[in-house]
Amino acid sequence: MQKNRAAMAEPFKHRIDPELIALAATHLRRVQVDFPHRRFVALATAGLAELELKQRVVHVAAALAATLPMEFAMAVAVLERSLAPARNDDDLSQLVPSEHGLAGWFVWTMTEFVATRGLAHPVRALAALHAMTQRYTAEFAIRPFLIEHEAITLATLGRWATDQSPHVRRLVSEGSRPRLPWGQQLRQFVADPTPTLPLLAALQDDPSEYVRRSVANHLNDIAKDHPDVVAAWLEQHLEGASSARRAMLKHASRTLVKRGDRRVLAVWGFAAAFGGEAELRIVPSRVAIGGSMQLQLTLRSTQKRSQRLVVDYVVQRVRRNGALAGRVRKGWVLELAAGETRVLTKKHSWQPVTTRVDEPGKHTVTVMVNGRVVAEAAFDLRA
Repeated sequence: MQKNRAAMAEPFKHRIDPELIALAATHLRRVQVDFPHRRFVALATAGLAELELKQRVVHVAAALAATLPMEFAMAVAVLERSLAPARNDDDLSQLVPSEHGLAGWFVWTMTEFVATRGLAHPVRALAALHAMTQRYTAEFAIRPFLIEHEAITLATLGRWATDQSPHVRRLVSEGSRPRLPWGQQLRQFVADPTPTLPLLAALQDDPSEYVRRSVANHLNDIAKDHPDVVAAWLEQHLEGASSARRAMLKHASRTLVKRGDRRVLAVWGFAAAFGGEAELRIVPSRVAIGGSMQLQLTLRSTQKRSQRLVVDYVVQRVRRNGALAGRVRKGWVLELAAGETRVLTKKHSWQPVTTRVDEPGKHTVTVMVNGRVVAEAAFDLRA
């Protein structure tokens, strides 16, 4: 168990290391007998230890460019022949290199090579990404083609939406996400998501949950810039939906539910305002950075019928410059019976994290029920 925990904590950049590079060189030489494997290893490992993950990907891709055949079609043919056999399941744990060929993390460097060297050859490059995404993912590499060759790439993705491989079908959605984490932003789809909507319609009932989750994340991306588009999607596609589609649409709604979007809340049956009284207590009212506090929310119904409620909360932190910064956090989803009083509790941690700096001082927590503020309480955060 300790070994597994240590492995989980290992930085991702260490997945692309000299051992993996040497293994890749072996497979490349296997399919091209005159491949300059020693030169490739020397170039790919030079200065590798000082590089972060994406820098390592770019660095190794440059070593591939320096050692593969100059002609792009010949170069990607070598890469394709070095790949492990494709799998038609979505078990990601099986995407690892073996004696049969390359899969997993090294394939990221291959897709980077295609993205940087293949823009002048979009048809051949997309064919290579089709093969490579079945052994890792090409979600980052396909984005430059959507920017430079939108029509060709969208038409290709439309055909891939019915591909037998779940990895290819997922690429259709994941690769065209407007705001893919770690990926190049697709500004044209941030401005207008219409071109990708037919792809999502074709995939939202995909038999693979792996693919459907990507569709949900894609819709959630769209929701950040075009909430009405996603609200209309829910209104059109939720009624009569299967349990799998409902789960996908619920995940796609998460940002708009947190924002208290009235139209989306209405679709999910949370349109009515809370009928009753709400009281929020924070225990303790003084908490140190590194500690934790408990939110205690009491809801008292004054209605003669039950109420469906979605409860979220916002911790309004005061920054050093005096401005407020808040993030909506998930609370509870419940049905409150007529006349019922219920106490809800949730722990909130103040453990330091690298992505924010917590400032001591007076802060507040605001509670929203069905998108409307119903209670607020203050607390002191100490150094």
